[in-house]
Amino acid sequence: MCLILIAWRADAGVPCVIAANRDESHSRPTAAAHWWPSRPPILAGKDLQAGGTWLGMTRTGRFAALTNYRDPQLRRTQGPSRGELVTSILESNGTIHQNLSYLGKISATYNAFNVIFSDGERLAVFESVVGAGRELEPGLYGLSNHVLDTPWPKVRAAKSRLSDALAELKNTDAALALLRDEAIAPDDELPRTGVSLEWERLLSSAFIRSPDYGTRCSTLVRIDQRRRAWFDEWTWDVRGLPAGSVNFQFELE
Repeated sequence: MCLILIAWRADAGVPCVIAANRDESHSRPTAAAHWWPSRPPILAGKDLQAGGTWLGMTRTGRFAALTNYRDPQLRRTQGPSRGELVTSILESNGTIHQNLSYLGKISATYNAFNVIFSDGERLAVFESVVGAGRELEPGLYGLSNHVLDTPWPKVRAAKSRLSDALAELKNTDAALALLRDEAIAPDDELPRTGVSLEWERLLSSAFIRSPDYGTRCSTLVRIDQRRRAWFDEWTWDVRGLPAGSVNFQFELE
């Protein structure tokens, strides 16, 4: 998952909105979002190579989403899949602070990551490069492959467009349009994360399209003030064209 936007308690009618893109190698096998036969049941896509997920939620409104931290110098060839961190949070009955403590204890085992998550009542983020996490106040947040709200061009642009889209959440058009934005940032605005300039350019758009690596799916989650949830996921093929979609609606427990 390489772009996560969350509007948390920013709109009275829809107090939780998540808009996210998962970017991954096209060769990595993946299952579309579905209800897992787990306890508790988890609604999420699945990484069929390692078994974890990048974004998911439960019927109680607990959710978690993951991004990798981009710095080739920090990458280790060995280490467990970071997708299992999302699964463990979703399966947990722990509070926000209990899960922050848990992540602090085990984060060094994994390649660098960020997790933004909620127990249904509170929102928090954990950044492994910082080695710490914190509870978040109501607001609009953007997370890519650096720490929370790093002002990369695509994060700035997507946050601004999500703020505008909050008035149009009865349909998914505006939110999907911002997730499908392929605008490449100017070279003088690109971050320097240790990859080549060609890759910095490619990765600077919200929606990534290339033969080997790109945006595999886009997700929009909405929870309204009546505790009704909508989970929409669109899957994209190697050309960046629609390859399927799933839609779920349910009442939170």
